[in-house]
Amino acid sequence: MHYRGQSLPVRSMGTLAARAVACLAAALVAVSVAAAQVPAWPAESPPGPLPARDVKFPPYEIRTLPNGLQVVVVLHHEQPIVSLRMLVRAGAANDPTGKQGLASMVSSLLDQGTKSRSAAQIADTIDSIGGGLGAGAGSDLSFANVLVMKDSFGFGLELLSDVIRNPAFAPEELERQRQQALSGLRVGDESPDYVAGLVFERLVYGFHPYGLPATGTRESLAAITTEDLRVFHDRYYRPNNAILAIVGDTTVEEAFVAAGRVFDSWGRGPVPVPAVVEPPAPTRRVVIVNKPDAVQTEIRVGHLGIPRNDPDYLAFDLAVKILGGQGGNRLQWVLRSERGLTYDASADIQALKEAGDFAAETSTRTETTAEALRIVIDEINRMQREPVSSRELASAQAYLAGSFPLTIETPDAIAAQVLNVLFYQLPLTEIETYRERVNAITPGDIQRVARKYLRPDRLSVVLVGNAAQFADQLKGVGFDQYELVNLSDLDLTSADFRRVPQPAPANVGARP
Repeated sequence: MHYRGQSLPVRSMGTLAARAVACLAAALVAVSVAAAQVPAWPAESPPGPLPARDVKFPPYEIRTLPNGLQVVVVLHHEQPIVSLRMLVRAGAANDPTGKQGLASMVSSLLDQGTKSRSAAQIADTIDSIGGGLGAGAGSDLSFANVLVMKDSFGFGLELLSDVIRNPAFAPEELERQRQQALSGLRVGDESPDYVAGLVFERLVYGFHPYGLPATGTRESLAAITTEDLRVFHDRYYRPNNAILAIVGDTTVEEAFVAAGRVFDSWGRGPVPVPAVVEPPAPTRRVVIVNKPDAVQTEIRVGHLGIPRNDPDYLAFDLAVKILGGQGGNRLQWVLRSERGLTYDASADIQALKEAGDFAAETSTRTETTAEALRIVIDEINRMQREPVSSRELASAQAYLAGSFPLTIETPDAIAAQVLNVLFYQLPLTEIETYRERVNAITPGDIQRVARKYLRPDRLSVVLVGNAAQFADQLKGVGFDQYELVNLSDLDLTSADFRRVPQPAPANVGARP
């Protein structure tokens, strides 16, 4: 035994060595005897999933009020709770040109003061009854939701109506939200993961609204005024452009009577139909965002996908789950378990109203960027080339079918599921039959959708990292052409992603 800074006397060292040899010999004998007495354990695979428990979607009814507000009531009596969620069919895709982030700003201000309540009063009121209130926006929609105990159902509905219909859009609240959004952009600019996601969406969707940053840019956020907020709200926040879900411990008649009482006075109005902009067709393109201080590279690989209401949505979703999602994840197995190139790898689809995308993503050490990229593309090719095994498919199916009950476990979760289905104009039976439809998909279905929707020869690739350390590697994996832009020059509203240099201001009044 040796300790740094000191050593044992020679005689003691010899004694310890002799004892160590004797102990080692004894241990070897013990191991030999044990090996002779105990047979080798057989190799076993992990246990299979438990049978999925029977889950039935609770009773529901859908009605439309005279003003066009679609109302769905779902009965759920396990807890004395009612979830109230309203969805408005307008989101970031409806932002005017040059005002990206407007829908997000409108939604963030819904609960920050109404014409009769201040932001503090709203927060104190919802806290006093033990409820919850939130609002937000996505690409295609905006929403507000209130969660209350059964005895506060009527009040919760009135509060939801107030924040949806009567936001104050106070200038000081707008400025506060603006500064928060700008701060978020500054933080995001330092995150390779965040940058890679933004550039990938812009690369895939082009100048379609889905390709522009939903939370805005510095320039667009600075341009938003209180008048912009009011115009957007008046234009899209209409009952005939909204869906209300009431889920929880109530009755059908109680819910519909209350909804009529609170929302009947909300006047319907014309809702503009935005001009249709087609996303660009998938094309092979590689964009490198150079971040010299990065020690690893963020990788995004994918292309245009399918909208949510496509009949092949479920099969394609399952195929991508096998490639890189829960219950499958070939990418994780190869990149992490076999090659040790990453801690995490995944693939997923984003299915929206007008289009969608497919994306595989991972991060790796700078020096292994090309190797990891090649493996990702090889695995996408393999999805087309080889049928998936029955075991792989069964594992992914078991995960989706087994986790499904969690998505309809609470009133709030049920409300989110119901609104999602109704928004995409799908039947509610999609929820009721989900597990049966998942389990009916075959290996042939997976290969069919992989061959139909995956385009390995037209992949959009985004790499964010220290370009000087990996760009030369790309030729060896078939990417000899790429576009390079420094992070400091990145502009998502530019065709080539490069910020246009602004001319220096004229030196007005200067003497020669």
